[in-house]
Amino acid sequence: MFDEILSSFYVHILLTYIYLILSIVIDIPLAIISLKNRHIANFIIGFCNLVQAIPNFAVVAIVVPLFGIGFKPAILAIFLRILMPIVKNTYYGLINIDILVLESSKGMGLSEWQILRYIRFPNAYPSIFAGIKFAAILSNSVAILTAIIGSSGLGSIIFEGLASFNINKILAGSIPAILIALFMDISFSMIEKKFFTYPDIINKNHS
Repeated sequence: MFDEILSSFYVHILLTYIYLILSIVIDIPLAIISLKNRHIANFIIGFCNLVQAIPNFAVVAIVVPLFGIGFKPAILAIFLRILMPIVKNTYYGLINIDILVLESSKGMGLSEWQILRYIRFPNAYPSIFAGIKFAAILSNSVAILTAIIGSSGLGSIIFEGLASFNINKILAGSIPAILIALFMDISFSMIEKKFFTYPDIINKNHS
């Protein structure tokens, strides 16, 4: 039983973390692209809102007719489910900059890339990190549901326990998943407090 839990825990971590990182690598550039064109932004944000409106179970079920069952479809389901918080938080964090700060930056001769790097991103860090934190916790819960389509992981132990009314199995799958969620929340909060605070741009500019 212990070996089964350990193996399922490993798969669950893979589903949760590796594809969270993949989503960050894809979603943040999508948000940056959205800054360039309002029509692109409306399409990307609209798609994120559409996916977010679909229940978790439905997202998992939708990928089955298209891609079958197994680990890879589970990856797609998790990616789609955590798309919204990262893209939207990044986009709104980058776009919600005081117009006077932007105009001053352009007046100083900063290029669009320099404005993105030195003005937009420092102001957007807290918003971006909040989206990543929410996506991480969300991916943990979706990874449990993907056991229905054959992804394995802790969800498989939980569903086996539910099917056989085996409380020990249910707890064996649920407790590690809860501990992972708690670890994510605490660790991300600690990182946020240490590294991602709102920058004092005015003081920096005048120093």
